[in-house]
Amino acid sequence: MKASPENQRTLLDIAELDRRIRQAEIARTKPSQGARINELAGLRQEQLRELTELTGKLDDARAELKRLESDVALANERRDRDAQRLAASTDSKQAQALENEIASLDRRLSTLEDAELDVMARVEEAQAAVDAQQALIDQTNAEGAQLTTEAKTAIAAAGAEVEQLGRDRAALARTTDDVLLSDYERRAQRGVGVGLLSRGVCGGCQMVLSGTDITAIRRAAADDVVSCPECGCILVRTEESGL
Repeated sequence: MKASPENQRTLLDIAELDRRIRQAEIARTKPSQGARINELAGLRQEQLRELTELTGKLDDARAELKRLESDVALANERRDRDAQRLAASTDSKQAQALENEIASLDRRLSTLEDAELDVMARVEEAQAAVDAQQALIDQTNAEGAQLTTEAKTAIAAAGAEVEQLGRDRAALARTTDDVLLSDYERRAQRGVGVGLLSRGVCGGCQMVLSGTDITAIRRAAADDVVSCPECGCILVRTEESGL
């Protein structure tokens, strides 16, 4: 194949644009924030499950406290009623029975109030645990929201870069021989499409060419399209090639 040295050198610029387009496509489809966002999503699910368990414990403690408060209220109501009856009683046996019941109610109230204090402490601890877990979830949500915003910005920027690079590539492609460009693209699909020959080293595979290969390339005409014997890419010759 024949192609002007200028056209061959243009392939290097096109290859560089192709490399940058691939990088921009990766940035557009797989933003660097993606892994952490996915990690945070999983973490949030675990945190929500923990919050559900802690909320259940809080609800149970509150329900128990409500029951104890009702029992205390009923015991106090009954004690007050017995005290009123005792104050109005003129029957010594009835008075003795009321005094015994009041004493029993006092003991029950003491037990209920002690239990009430214990459960109140449990409610306070459970509420603190729920609040702390919610704070963790809020922190996770905030980080996730921030990273999502950054990812959207990065995706938009990468998309714009892909479009601009595509326009730059199209402009260069219009100045390049169609057959040469097609040959480059065919080779690029298999691996490296083009590389600069620099001081006997292929820029595509970084292999040092043998003396025999260098001699053959040196004998080729300037408009001959030569290939790397190692990787098969188009070898572009310039003053850096050391020929």
